[in-house]
Amino acid sequence: MFSFYLLAFLWVWLLKVKKGNFDNFFGMNVNLDKGLEQIELIKELNCDDLLIRLPLNDMKNIEQYKKFIESFEDKNIIINILQDREHIEDTSLLKKNIRIIFSTFKGICDSYQIGNAVNQSKWGFFSMKEYLAFYTTVQSVRNEKFPNYTLIGPGVKGVEMKYNVRALFNSVKIKFDKVSSLMYVDSQGIPEQSKFLSFDLSKQIHTLYGLSSLAIKSKNDIILSETSWHIKGEKEANEYAVSEDEQAMYMLRYYLLALGTKRVQGVYWFQLISSTFGLTYLKKGKIEKRKSFYVYKTMLEFLKLCKVEKYSEANGLHVLTCKNVKGKKLDIVWVKDSNITVELTEFNEVFDMYGNQMKKNIKITNSPIYAYH
Repeated sequence: MFSFYLLAFLWVWLLKVKKGNFDNFFGMNVNLDKGLEQIELIKELNCDDLLIRLPLNDMKNIEQYKKFIESFEDKNIIINILQDREHIEDTSLLKKNIRIIFSTFKGICDSYQIGNAVNQSKWGFFSMKEYLAFYTTVQSVRNEKFPNYTLIGPGVKGVEMKYNVRALFNSVKIKFDKVSSLMYVDSQGIPEQSKFLSFDLSKQIHTLYGLSSLAIKSKNDIILSETSWHIKGEKEANEYAVSEDEQAMYMLRYYLLALGTKRVQGVYWFQLISSTFGLTYLKKGKIEKRKSFYVYKTMLEFLKLCKVEKYSEANGLHVLTCKNVKGKKLDIVWVKDSNITVELTEFNEVFDMYGNQMKKNIKITNSPIYAYH
């Protein structure tokens, strides 16, 4: 198995980087059960790309999902079809309900992630063999009457690349139009950090890109369909939870690192409203915005539809150079280590990660800043 990773990692450096299409890079997970308040929040963020879960065990409410999705006007939507044991075991039922879903959203949505966290048994699949059979059934329905639909998978959660290998290299007659991953790195702390023998975020992306490029069963268009950091003190927070300041910083650095690889089409934060890990949360029935909400909003203001020119890292100093939609060149710079600061010189305008202009005593820290040439 290690030889697969090594081959993929080496192969990626032989591949010419495609001209990056980052028009749909900045995505957000929104959920029906979080309510219509999300519409105005998405407008405020100016986010155009949404991922919405549709559980197969909630087919009775499919018309509500349709109305919910239609309420987001002029957005690019991916519907994530969530599995359950009944549909995994009953192929006829799966075919029936996939036909209903595909028909219901015809003209509304043509991109579907098939399955979610397929490597974790609590989500329903007990093996990748079961997932591949599930995907094959969905693909057969697509091929019959919906040939223009995009199918995305396998949706492996975490850094367990062996499951991606199993999904991409086998004898099953399937094809992933795009490759998805729930690439959480919260257990590694900061996104630039490696853990034990695992790669840091950038190397994980390059490895997945290499695998998908080697495989005949997939294209190498990559979607990172979920990522987040939990907030300390929240009831359901995990052991890797961080402060609100850290969540905002790590989120921004995650997006910047993924953008810098030029290998990813979209990154979707999970999720917009959640007390545990959302950019916002409900408090006494009222929406409260976390610091990460404003950092995400600023990120889109500066980088939406940008052209990535280059990314570099040396001695812990990270520099991502982009050209924005107005043709202005800027560097986004930060250091990995919270104990290190570097003086910034020779830039016209500099803004912190909240969009506030910085005019004197400007230091490069672990909090990224936007510096215009």
